[in-house]
Amino acid sequence: MRISGDSARDVASALLRFSPGTEWVPRHASLGELIDDSGAVVDQVVATWFAAPRSYTAEDVVEIACHGAPVVLRFCVEQACRHGARLAESGEFTLRAFVHGRIDLPQAEAVRDLIDATTLYQARVAARQVEGSVARLLTPLKTQLLELIALLEAGIDFAEDDISVAPPEAILARLNPLTASVEKLVRSFNYGRLVHNGVSLAIVGRPNVGKSSLFNRLLEQDRAIVTDIPGTTRDLVSETVALGGVPVRFVDTAGIRAGSDLVESLGIERSLQAMADADLTLVVLDSSSELTTGDEEILNRATAQGRHIVVANKSDLPAAAVLPPGAVAVSAATGTGLEELKEAVLKAIGHAAQAEHEFAFITSLRQEQLLQECAGALRCAQLAVEEHIPHEMLLLDLYGALHPLDAITGKTTADDILNRIFSTFCIGK
Repeated sequence: MRISGDSARDVASALLRFSPGTEWVPRHASLGELIDDSGAVVDQVVATWFAAPRSYTAEDVVEIACHGAPVVLRFCVEQACRHGARLAESGEFTLRAFVHGRIDLPQAEAVRDLIDATTLYQARVAARQVEGSVARLLTPLKTQLLELIALLEAGIDFAEDDISVAPPEAILARLNPLTASVEKLVRSFNYGRLVHNGVSLAIVGRPNVGKSSLFNRLLEQDRAIVTDIPGTTRDLVSETVALGGVPVRFVDTAGIRAGSDLVESLGIERSLQAMADADLTLVVLDSSSELTTGDEEILNRATAQGRHIVVANKSDLPAAAVLPPGAVAVSAATGTGLEELKEAVLKAIGHAAQAEHEFAFITSLRQEQLLQECAGALRCAQLAVEEHIPHEMLLLDLYGALHPLDAITGKTTADDILNRIFSTFCIGK
């Protein structure tokens, strides 16, 4: 149990009993007893005091480690509330850390992401952001922007003193790389979103090409029913696994054909919808037989809808199909080609390109929207320079680009935005 605030030690002292002569020492664990109102021992605990400002919240913090029985923990919390504490609101500890300047807003958001991480890669990205990687990305950009603003402000303020103002070419020489860097960060959200939210991958094809067998192979478990009867899969079957550290939700779909009954037709409709909703589609073909009109229709639909990978299944059998260029040959029966398929999936979602700079991207929609606003203001500034707009007006665009950067780190964020962010945290964090 964690208690934060000016009276943290007073509250903890009312709950605990220590050996005679034991004193509170900052960052020092002490063995004590959790007692009830009569003085009877309920549990043996370890209490640690973190003196302000060297604590998570930058306030006095006492952490009491019980043995973990829910009834004991509940008793400990109830006793703390009886002696002056109150239950923390969602995210309140992290909110206090932010308010007291212990962390910035991207670090606070990263704490939530670290708690919600389902893969080690997500945890690594979040942990690096907790350490301040987003601020390290933005600080050079903000510095460049402030230097340009200062240059133009000086030219305006001291125009009567004949201080030279940078010509348009010099301004653009500073502005163009700054705009390009911000736009690169905006584009990085395409990958960051997938790391944060995961990837939806639909496995589609006509009946009996081995979609369910491939699905089971990718999951390394028998999740979908597999038979030689076409149309076995009637509904969507999904499962999430970590692929290169990215959560990938594989969706096995019903074989796409002219449904022979109402149930199969409904399953095919859901397959087409899953295909439309997916971030990536695996189009499974039977390489041991010639391509059919149905195969061509599925390929055309996948091409029209966006990113897809063609998978030539049954590569363990004699080849008969003329496959599209770039098709990945696999065998769901033997497992041949599965690693190559996984690499193709990671390449399609941009994982390989980002691996070299795995932390140089953003994962927050809020940050992406603010960077979009910043990039838009910088583009307006570029246009203003090219059109020889007076510097007083140009500065309005530059300040318009600066404010979103400040909002990312929380320096200009309104209280209602803060409340919305921290309300998504769990209780006690």
